[in-house]
Order: sequence, then C-alpha cells, then structure tokens
Amino acid sequence: MPDLKVEIDPSEVGFDPDRLSRIDRHFARYVDDGRLPGWLICVSRNGRIAHVATYGSRDVEAGLPVETDTIFRIYSMTKPITSVALMMLYEEGAFELKDPVYRYIPSFRDVRVFSGGSSQRVTTVPATEPVRIWHLLTHTSGLTYGFHYSHPVDAMYRAAGFEWGSPQGQDLESACDTYASLPLLFQPGTEWNYSVSTDVVGRLVEVLSGQPLDRFFAERVFEPLGMTDTAFWVDAAGQDRLAALYLADPATRNAIPSGSFGDAIKRRPALLSGGGGLAGTASDYHRFTQMLLNGGALDGARLLSPRTVAFMASNHLPGGADLEAFGRPLFAETTFDGVGFGLGLSVSVDPVKGRVPGSAGEYGWGGAASTAFWVDPAERITVLFMTQLLPSSTHPIRPQLKQLVAQALVD
Repeated sequence: MPDLKVEIDPSEVGFDPDRLSRIDRHFARYVDDGRLPGWLICVSRNGRIAHVATYGSRDVEAGLPVETDTIFRIYSMTKPITSVALMMLYEEGAFELKDPVYRYIPSFRDVRVFSGGSSQRVTTVPATEPVRIWHLLTHTSGLTYGFHYSHPVDAMYRAAGFEWGSPQGQDLESACDTYASLPLLFQPGTEWNYSVSTDVVGRLVEVLSGQPLDRFFAERVFEPLGMTDTAFWVDAAGQDRLAALYLADPATRNAIPSGSFGDAIKRRPALLSGGGGLAGTASDYHRFTQMLLNGGALDGARLLSPRTVAFMASNHLPGGADLEAFGRPLFAETTFDGVGFGLGLSVSVDPVKGRVPGSAGEYGWGGAASTAFWVDPAERITVLFMTQLLPSSTHPIRPQLKQLVAQALVD
C-alpha cells in the first residue's frame, strides 16, 4: 500500500514549518479535552506532501493510536468518488446531464412533490419537470435524508427505514425505487437539499456500466489510482487498522463509543451506498485528491479530462447562487455563505462572504464522521482531515482547519 509521508521540505512549497505546527497544536487540544478520539492531517502543494501529522487514538478503549495506515469510514466523502465515476461514463457518451433519470431508472417516471400536510397525511402535486441527472449531481432533485429532521418527508424516509442506514436486505436498486415512491420536497431544480441523490447516482453508474458499483469502483477508479484500501466494507485482514467510531455526547459534545453502530462496515452491505458507504485510508484519499488537482490524471492513469474536472468544480446553482441563499437548512457545523455547489462537490464562490480565507474555485466536501478534504487549484494545495466523530456538525473543525492552513502559507 502507498505510504503517507512528507515528500518535500514545507518551505520549498511556500509553507512556514513553525506555522504548520500550529495546526497540530490546535487540534491536539480537541483530543486532550475529549472532543475527538484522534485525527490525521495531510497537507500537500504542487503534488508533494508537505505536512503529515497524527494524534490521539484510532481506538481509545483499546489504546491503539492513529497511524498513517488507519482505515476510516469516509461516509459522504464517498460522494465525490461516485460523481467522478458517473462523469467517467458521461465522457464515454453514455448519457446527457439533462436526461431524465426515469430513462435509466423507470420508477422515477411519475414522481410527485410535497405540497402540504404531515408525514402521516401528506398531499402532493405532480412534478412540473422530471428529475434530471444534473439535479442528482447538484442535490437539487428534491430528494432528502431521513436524518435531517426538518421536513415531513424526512419523517417518511425514516418510516421507510432510511435514517443512518437502510432496511435489512434492501439493495441499491430497490432503495432507489423506494426513494422515487416518496414525495420530493420541492419541484426539481428549484432548491438545494442535501440528500440521497448521490445514492441514485451510484445506481446510474450500475445501470449505465452494467457492473455492480463496488466492481466499477475497484476496476475503474481504485485500481488505476492505487487506492488499495478503499472499499464498501473492511475485511478481516484490515480490521485491526480500522478506527473505532465515536458519537458526540449530547450533554458535553465529547466523544463517546458508538457501540455496535460502527460495526456495519465490517461486513459486505446489501446496499452499496454511493452517497456514504466507503471506508479507506488517508493515503488512498490523498491519491484521489491528487487526481483531481492534476485535472483527472495521476501517475499515468487518466480518469477524466481536465475540462470535465473544471466543469464539475464550477458552481452549477441557478443564477450563481450560494448554498446559504438557495439551500434548505444544512447539516453542517458552519454556514455556507459564498459556497456554491458543482457536480458532487462544494465550490467556493466568494471566500470573503464565508469569512474564512481560501481561494475562489476551491472545492471539496466532508463526511458525517467529521472527515473533510478540499482541493485549491489556484494555490495547488490539497488538504485532508481524518477522524471518526458523528455528527460532523459537532465542532467547527473545517473552518478552523482552513484558517490554520491559510496562515501557514507564506510564499
């Protein structure tokens, strides 16, 4: 497996080493006072790793430290991988972004939209236009998540068995049919709502490629990129490196063991979730970020063209809106002023509006267990943060990480 280690003196790529150490000192306090079990941070510039640090435990109760080969549940950091997979098929001419989803998943033909009532007695109206593939990639489809707890339709998802998991035995195909049978929150394309849209994207990958999602990922993404430890489940050989999963105590917000909740990743799931199902190492995900930074290629393997990557990393929200204006209340620890959304990625439109330093055009996303990454094409920087605390809205890790990386850049 590729090792994650510093490849260049930070000062050679514009970082002040003393200032980089501020990142480690700041997040060490999160572990020392019990807010996080442990973490891994990786910062690179111009394709060379300038900073790697680990601190704390991958399993507090077992006394096992975070190491560079620790396996983490990346949850929604699966979404950019799934979106890349679909865009690989797009580059082969398999579909158009304006295509209605029902052309490939027939259950989406006659979707209906919530118009009033409660989850018990809902009223609906017909969709004025079909859910299209670009709606899925941009989370403007009208689909939702059961864990939002902000709308009657969210409760309908929970009643159908979709909150932090899925009904026993249900696969991706049947789950997508269930999603299609439930009302949309709004007319497609009119708002943004974080949702199971990327799970439907994963099903489109299956339909269009004729392969199960895990096989497509393995053959077309992970093997070419050398991502040897990323998969939908962690087999027996890798479980000694798997980080334990922690929940935030509602009273203290400190990390407490999740019990059996984190064990699902140890067995092959019936539902291959393109929206949140993967686990992997920081080394693997670093390679994925380098592919994006390089315009779709890494070490001789090309997944996408540079123009497709740039198109994905453009703000696709209507009128150039940001998520704060166009989105429903978001499941996150920060506001989204000045942040738009592309095809499977958040995109910084105006860092000043967000009150956190960065570059316009920077893109990335995070996972429910407080993992995060971003790619900054202007500065040629990638940053990766791995930990295992649910939910990610508990602590302001991501904006703090951004301000600390920015202050270390002195060229």
